[in-house]
Amino acid sequence: MNLVVLAIFAAIILSGALDIYLERRQAHAVAAHRDRVPAEFADQVSLDEHRRAADYTLARTRLAMAQTGFDTLLAVLWLALLLGPVYRLVAGIIPPGLSRSVAIVVAVGAVSYFLHLPFTLIRTFRLEARFGFNRTTPALFLLDQVKSGALQLALAVPLLYGFFALQRALPNLWWLFGWAGLMAVMIAMIVIYPAFIAPLFNKFTLMAEGAMKANIEALLKKCGFESRGLFVMDASKRSVHGNAYFSGFGKAKRIVFFDTLLEKHTGEEILSVLAHELGHYKFGHVFQRIGETAILAFLAFAVLHWAFAAGGLAQAFGLPDDPGLVLMIVLIALGPVSHLISPLTNFLSRRAEFQADDFAKTMVGGEPMIAALTKLSRDNLATLTPDRLYMLFNYSHPPVPERIAHLKGA
Repeated sequence: MNLVVLAIFAAIILSGALDIYLERRQAHAVAAHRDRVPAEFADQVSLDEHRRAADYTLARTRLAMAQTGFDTLLAVLWLALLLGPVYRLVAGIIPPGLSRSVAIVVAVGAVSYFLHLPFTLIRTFRLEARFGFNRTTPALFLLDQVKSGALQLALAVPLLYGFFALQRALPNLWWLFGWAGLMAVMIAMIVIYPAFIAPLFNKFTLMAEGAMKANIEALLKKCGFESRGLFVMDASKRSVHGNAYFSGFGKAKRIVFFDTLLEKHTGEEILSVLAHELGHYKFGHVFQRIGETAILAFLAFAVLHWAFAAGGLAQAFGLPDDPGLVLMIVLIALGPVSHLISPLTNFLSRRAEFQADDFAKTMVGGEPMIAALTKLSRDNLATLTPDRLYMLFNYSHPPVPERIAHLKGA
């Protein structure tokens, strides 16, 4: 076993161990503060609500620890035992060529999906249902899975054919063209998703005329934001969690409110949530995120270029030198790397959230935003006492106590 193989196995195991350690810290921090509401929330959150939020967080953390252990074991098993049988099964059906490489990746993805399905079912129909969040029926869940699978195949198969064709045709430059092509597809999806994909899963209706819509349009004008429309999404048919977002570029931008958000919040709170989202637009956070993704994708394609150019990576694991196997080995190996750089990406994301909060405070005032954050935290059973090291690796948004403290001090 060469050093590269040992390093990959070690990275996978150490990454899994780090994740479980962080999850245990989170569970300890939440359990330790379960019976005392933080003083700054004593007037807004009851002890029963605080305990229920702690119990929800602990249940999610226990499930996350189980899944982390499973994911770590599965990654090791893929590289040590399972990729070989999958390759032999595919090779017995499909002759050498692009189709075989594509089929290997699709087959591994399909097996991984079914192996992870029990965790998805437990999360949806036990954990989320236990705490009153889930509204998804088994029939709707099945329909969603079928639609998602079909969409993933429709997108992934052509991209994989293009990837392997480029790798054959341009041995030295394929990775640059592949990276540029992937980024072009990602940007195109930002435009395509709200108009063609999202409606496959949810119903979007134009917001009714009235005082709420008039106030929103006034805020949009004040912020210099042009959109293609204000829409309400029927999020309540799957969950009671609430949110709002905008999507698309240019004239295709649209603003979407979850119906669950409109049901539970006052007009001023809704305007503050919208102002926060508009802050992301004003500060160019969408383009910043695209830039971050482009950098990480570039590095990933550089690693892929090295893996294909060096040769022998699949053989080091006792596997045939098929491009599909090489791609899967690299993707599995990159998992620990993405985990280790998550503090940096989360830091950038949390900084953007603070900037968007500041913008909301400027547009509609601090109190409505504070009220909205408190209510969102209470309604979504978000813990008010997370572990700081766990937060560093796992929180893309600052915890609500930090956001409120920032709003009061900004």
